[in-house]
Amino acid sequence: MEKNQSQKKHRISYFIFLAFLFILLYFAYQYYQQNNFNDFIRSETNLYTSVFTRDNETQYTKQKSYKIENPEYNDAMFYKKMQVKKNHPYKLTCMVKTNEVQAKQESSGVGAQLSIEGTTERSVAIAGTQDWQKIELIFNSKNREEINIGARLGGYLGEAKGEAWFTEFKLEEGIAEQNSNWKFACFIFRTTDVRIDQKRVKLEVTRK
Repeated sequence: MEKNQSQKKHRISYFIFLAFLFILLYFAYQYYQQNNFNDFIRSETNLYTSVFTRDNETQYTKQKSYKIENPEYNDAMFYKKMQVKKNHPYKLTCMVKTNEVQAKQESSGVGAQLSIEGTTERSVAIAGTQDWQKIELIFNSKNREEINIGARLGGYLGEAKGEAWFTEFKLEEGIAEQNSNWKFACFIFRTTDVRIDQKRVKLEVTRK
């Protein structure tokens, strides 16, 4: 009788241990999923201000998005070191979604964007609350063999607050010219919104 009771207590203790272990593994897995940045490095101007996570709820596809949340004004980004060929053109694209993104100072260069860390090279900056849209950064590697490309909430010379989600990163290599002639590139944008001599100029291409 005492032996049976001892075996029963042992089984109960064993099941309790298994349940505790499963719960521990579940929370460890959830933490890993939220903080697995796939070699992306987190960076921010004001340390310990921004929140970096992998978001399983706000997604463009089935892949978890990279989320940057700036509760206060900050310049924060995920960046990743990439190998490139010297003097080659490249195009970096991704999908981005924003929620109440606001620049600290009025600037078209601050918001959710793609950029090359440590430089002024960037894509358009998305502000406000916007649904998923594609943004792109076209650049030349010049004399560089590696660069840090990243998703940014802020700007090279500014800070922003709000939330931004990034996903579907894609880096494409163009064809480099081998001659010494002048090179020209023409890019057509559907809308252009810039400031010239303190005046706001907005151009839009329409189809008739």
